[in-house]
Amino acid sequence: MSWLLALHSSSPVLGVGLRSLEDDIPDQVRQFPLGRDLSGALLESVESLLPAQSWPALARLAVATGPGGFTGTRLTVVLARTLAQQLEIPLDGVGSFLLVARRLHLAGPTWLSQALPRRGVVAGVYGPCPEALGGMAQRRQPRLYEDSEALRAAEPDLPVLAAEVDVERDVVQLLELSAEAHAAAVPAPWQPVLPLYPTAPVPL
Repeated sequence: MSWLLALHSSSPVLGVGLRSLEDDIPDQVRQFPLGRDLSGALLESVESLLPAQSWPALARLAVATGPGGFTGTRLTVVLARTLAQQLEIPLDGVGSFLLVARRLHLAGPTWLSQALPRRGVVAGVYGPCPEALGGMAQRRQPRLYEDSEALRAAEPDLPVLAAEVDVERDVVQLLELSAEAHAAAVPAPWQPVLPLYPTAPVPL
């Protein structure tokens, strides 16, 4: 049996998903509210779904690349990159805001934003795109803005929605998107997959 493994740590809750790429069996999705304990419990959490001795059966990997906490996102991205390199399998890196956009079934271009206390607002633009895998695309990469008014100045006609993470449902979106890529034989080298963490306001 071959497996697809998905990792999501763009919030304090780690999400791990597992899907069979051969048999029609239910997905396994688990949440682990690890917070700062992620570094010490990441491997154990993954092995609770798929023991390390079964990792050679992995056929594809998917990881949420953020925006999110840098340390948490970096840990899962590093693990996914390492597994993809060692097992020589594809790795899909997917922005966490794109997963939210898919889950919300956005009808048109929309700002998705997330407030950072005392720092500003991380926001990007997402919307339907028939040519994109899964039908939803990132139109403006997430960046750090001073406030919501800066979003309206950049794209005044677009609605603004909160990019609220729903770990379980977002992991399902990650599994779905990566499974579509697998079915379409979309190449996914591990080298370009890096964590996304905006650090400074971008002038308009």
